[in-house]
Amino acid sequence: MAKIDQLLEIVKAANASDLHLVAGSVPMIRVHGELEKTRHRRLSDEDIKHLIFELLSDEQIRLFEKTGDLDLAHGIPGQGRFRLNIYRTQGGLAASIRLIPQELPGLEQLGFSDTVASLAENKSGLVLITGPTNSGKTTTLAAMIDHVNTNFNRHIITLEDPIEYVHSNKNSLISQRQIGLHSTSFASGLRAALREDPDVVLVGEMRDTETISLAVTAAEIGLLVMGTLHTASAAATVDRIIDVFPPEQQQQIRIMLADSLVGVVSQQLLRRAEGRGRTVAYELLLRTTSVAGLIRDGKTHQIPTAIQTGSKHGMRLMDTHLKALVDSGQVKAREAMRFASNPTAFLEMIPQEELQEA
Repeated sequence: MAKIDQLLEIVKAANASDLHLVAGSVPMIRVHGELEKTRHRRLSDEDIKHLIFELLSDEQIRLFEKTGDLDLAHGIPGQGRFRLNIYRTQGGLAASIRLIPQELPGLEQLGFSDTVASLAENKSGLVLITGPTNSGKTTTLAAMIDHVNTNFNRHIITLEDPIEYVHSNKNSLISQRQIGLHSTSFASGLRAALREDPDVVLVGEMRDTETISLAVTAAEIGLLVMGTLHTASAAATVDRIIDVFPPEQQQQIRIMLADSLVGVVSQQLLRRAEGRGRTVAYELLLRTTSVAGLIRDGKTHQIPTAIQTGSKHGMRLMDTHLKALVDSGQVKAREAMRFASNPTAFLEMIPQEELQEA
């Protein structure tokens, strides 16, 4: 057993999602979205080095010493898997560690509609899961992959950094590849995947122009490509993809994206009203003739209106879902307001007495 495993068992016992180790501080855990101190003593830089470096290979140590940060996964037999990010701070070493649940919840269990599940059923196109850090994007993507794996006979290639959820073959064949271990980058892994007869390719993070360009091209030539971006809304997602390209290429990308984009799920995690656990709120954009026209013509500012008028197709705005969560009692109004796209308009939709609740 690694030395750090005792601390990781505290994470599981407390039903926490994350463990934070920072030199000079006591270890802290995140429970239902809030940070809490543990009763452990303060850790020094040397303490954290002993805890973390035991998990690293010589190559990983060299990479960390060169770059100053490193992603990896660690498993405890019979307990579960953890995603680690190690980094340097002014005060010394630090690490953020995320618990990966042993049981992968289904999309319905996570709080998504059948319309979201249907995105994974397309034979080709681009599906994007977006949101800020710690909004549950990885879990949503893993649940979508599991939906395909359970219901279809397809070859699925995942490109991840690191591998978090480990999938077993059900009706599909899954090849999971870790960036830095099985491929040098998302772009090189995606380029190689095009020669490996996939039906579905998951790109853990679309970080750069080359990866985004390859993903859009792969979706256009007949693969189902799923990926993530750190954007807060569907319209911002479309803009982000187009804006990474030089101006002379943007019109061509608009045309390609208009033809290949299947849907965008922009999600946030909110604290539940009873204070235990979190629930998802999401915006959903689907490809329709009108949406494709807006993307092609560079009128992305009109996408929120298209989502609103497209509710009959299953589309929804973030603020519409937030209002529904408040009305159903799942989330308190003040919590929902923190995530509203238009707080002023959202305020007008919520009765004052609900906002005044503790």
